Amino acid sequence: MTLNKTQNQIFAILFACGEPMEADRIAQVLEQDPVTTERLLGSLGDWLDETESPLQLQRLEGRYQLSTRPDYAPVIKAALEVRRNVPLSQAALEGLAVVAYNQPVTRSFVDQVRGVDSSGVVSSLVEKGLIEEAGRLDLPGRPISYRTTAHFLRTFGFSSLSQLPPIESEGASEESDAAGEELDPDDQPLEGQVGFYDEEPEA
Repeated sequence: MTLNKTQNQIFAILFACGEPMEADRIAQVLEQDPVTTERLLGSLGDWLDETESPLQLQRLEGRYQLSTRPDYAPVIKAALEVRRNVPLSQAALEGLAVVAYNQPVTRSFVDQVRGVDSSGVVSSLVEKGLIEEAGRLDLPGRPISYRTTAHFLRTFGFSSLSQLPPIESEGASEESDAAGEELDPDDQPLEGQVGFYDEEPEA
């Protein structure tokens, strides 16, 4: 299988862009219908897999992005002299979980849920590219709302927000504790998944 001219154009667009791009936007640029563009994107992803390319095509909430495969992470980090990843703090995980499960939300909402001032946590998550501004709410003071980013999905290994672990109800948690049963790690909310790591900004 070889790429045709249009597929090569899509390849070039995604490579040059670097950020996730909507299929509709690519279709508009190429002056073709979205269905055809989606099909060509799928065949491009298949070609990258079949040729064992170090690049892969990721679909992130309806957007597409080229990225290197995880197997190449060690040599890329060494080449770029990227520092070792460090775990997110418990406070950062809590704040990120609040945003992820309730987005879009304001910083004051995060404060209310956590019970403490979260301005530093929110700022840190924005700087790390895990959350971003999602506009201002039509409320007094026009507060900024926040949502998770494509970088959040990549970092936690999700292709969409629908893959977020379900939140266990308080009553179910109390019953489980009373019975002395260990909770299944796969059923834990996001803030409990301390095995995920923050990534250094890409060069």
